[in-house]
Order: sequence, then structure tokens, then C-alpha cells
Amino acid sequence: MKKVTAIIREDRFSMVKDALSDIGYPGMTVTEVKGHGNQKGITEQWRGRTYRTDLLKKMQIEIVVSDKDVEKILQCIVKESQTGSIGDGKIFISPIENAIRIRTGEKGEAAI
Repeated sequence: MKKVTAIIREDRFSMVKDALSDIGYPGMTVTEVKGHGNQKGITEQWRGRTYRTDLLKKMQIEIVVSDKDVEKILQCIVKESQTGSIGDGKIFISPIENAIRIRTGEKGEAAI
């Protein structure tokens, strides 16, 4: 099992969520996060003044999937969240040792 953690643009979240649901992955954990990567934030102008925004709003999606489905999930997230501009986000993949469904006590892949 693997945990796929994707940090994407806020405005692309609904498209990614719908696409994941369409391919059979409606379950996920979503967190509103702030941060920046190499671009170090953005510079905006408002009423003639320049403002620097260092921490940009993003959405973090976490999904635990079987090893065989990781590539399908990655392709879906990249396809729906990619704009080609700086700040599209990142995807991290981590190994998961075990999962337990609290309600039934199922373990391993049966719990996901």
C-alpha cells in the first residue's frame, strides 16, 4: 500500500476530486494548507501598491491505495491539476505498513 499526498492549486481541487471519483477513488482526506516552493510566493498590486504574498493557499489531498493503482492515481492528479505554470504543486508517495478499518477490524488492503 502507498499513501499519495498531492498539494495542488486551490482552483483545481474540484476537477481533481471529480476525476478521482470517476476512476473509482471517491475517498480522500483533504486539508487546506499554505506554503510556497521555489517561487517563494507571488507579488501582487492593489490600489497602486505592491504586496508580496509568501504563503499561497493550496489544497492537500491524501489517498491510500494499493501498489498496483498508484500510477493510475498519479496520472489522474497530474492531468487534472497541471496548468504548466509555476505553483502547480507536488505529489509525494509514501509506503504504508498497515491499515485498519476501525468499524470492522479489517486489516491491510481490505481496510482501504
